[in-house]
Amino acid sequence: MNSTTSFAATIPPNTNLYHYTPTKSLCYLFLILFSLSTAGHVFFAFRYRLWWIFPTIVLAGAGEIAGWVSRAVSSNNPTIQSVYIIQSTCLVLAPTALLASIFIIFARLSECVGSRYGRLTSRLYSRIFLTCDIVALLIQGNGGGLAASAKTESLQKLGSDIMLVGIIFQTVAMIVFIILASEFFYRYFKDLPARPEESYYNPSRATGRIPLSRNLKLMIIGLSLAMLFLLIRGFYRIFELADGWNGRIISTQWLFSEHTVPVREHSNPIPPTDTFDGAMIVLAMYTLNVFHPGPLLSGSTQDSASSSEADKPVPVYGHVETLQMRAV
Repeated sequence: MNSTTSFAATIPPNTNLYHYTPTKSLCYLFLILFSLSTAGHVFFAFRYRLWWIFPTIVLAGAGEIAGWVSRAVSSNNPTIQSVYIIQSTCLVLAPTALLASIFIIFARLSECVGSRYGRLTSRLYSRIFLTCDIVALLIQGNGGGLAASAKTESLQKLGSDIMLVGIIFQTVAMIVFIILASEFFYRYFKDLPARPEESYYNPSRATGRIPLSRNLKLMIIGLSLAMLFLLIRGFYRIFELADGWNGRIISTQWLFSEHTVPVREHSNPIPPTDTFDGAMIVLAMYTLNVFHPGPLLSGSTQDSASSSEADKPVPVYGHVETLQMRAV
């Protein structure tokens, strides 16, 4: 029996804030993974001058790092309330900043392939869903702060319910975004512009659809995978909070369970925070490391057509659409 297990066995059930002792080695693993991923995003942000990555992906990574540092501290003593509040707040709120990067990347992507295929303009996509993200962040932050610092069970439940509303709102926004993004690409591949009033002309092709470059295809794959991981995490958090702060889901650490000392004497096969939260965010961040918007979207508008065609910017209703014209 290791020292953590020995110490955990002496903790009265009503004083352990987690209802189990976080696995130290697992905390360090997530800490290393998030640190490496975040460092990679910082490098690409400077390399390609993508400053919006700092308040989105890098901020999410920093929040995850702070959260897992706090869980590592809690592995020595899971009764310290201030540390518990920090890890809870950081791990709940950090993915919101990561989700914001998805909305921004899609807006940039839609500009590259032709925003006319969307029901909204590229700017509206980012503005509407970023606003939803901020609203969800505020709701979850207020609820999380109330629940984590609550002195009574009724206040804790109120905070948990507020957080649940924020998570549900965020998840619904994600689903609406996925529907609109899916329609966008369906219209693109079928060459069915949603806003035909944006005139454009390409005499070299029977249709006006600009072919996707390899980089754009990779960016679409990366964006889809990252969104899938965040959606799985969102559904997990809904189930977790609906079950309550003292429920079976939040009270069980599944991964590396042989090192886990549950305070409650029951078996729970449901994968909890370490798997459906931490692992999903790791996968989402590393997906964006591999399919990074820096190298994949830089110059993608120009690279979308064949090498035998030249670019010609043409004003269309107050903004510029890049059209591929056959070189004369």
